[in-house]
Amino acid sequence: MKSTFNNWYDKKMRATEALSAETDRAEKTLDTISTIAIVGLSRSFHKDSQFVARYLQNAGYNIVPVNPNADNILGEKSYPDLKSIPHPIDVVDVFLPPDHIHKAVDQAVELEPKPRAIWLQLGTGEQPEEIEKVKGTGIEIYENRCIKVDHQFLIRPKKESTNNN
Repeated sequence: MKSTFNNWYDKKMRATEALSAETDRAEKTLDTISTIAIVGLSRSFHKDSQFVARYLQNAGYNIVPVNPNADNILGEKSYPDLKSIPHPIDVVDVFLPPDHIHKAVDQAVELEPKPRAIWLQLGTGEQPEEIEKVKGTGIEIYENRCIKVDHQFLIRPKKESTNNN
């Protein structure tokens, strides 16, 4: 049974037809991926990017840190940029200041095979130029959404109810 907060969240994320469709896409994406590159993943335990990465690891996703100033983060090899990752990525989750997001989106669009989605974290604002860049590539793009929060309220309740039966 959904909590009161889950019901509120579901209503908030489905306030319009467009938000409802985006939330459905986010749920499907999160339900079918396994590897998430986190661009801008901090080495600092107290940063939001670390908190989100730890949550995603604990939820069973493979995380790939992208930070040019680190060799390893959270026990995983860190890469200086997306192009340096030697294996396919399902989602590129971006924790960068808004004026640096274009670099990560440009690299993500050039990856082969292409990622399924690019996730621009909360606080990155609206990015119409980046949305336009991704159109026609087959890559989903989510802007100003938190992948952890979406997982927590769209995927975790389904997994918990399956485990409790």
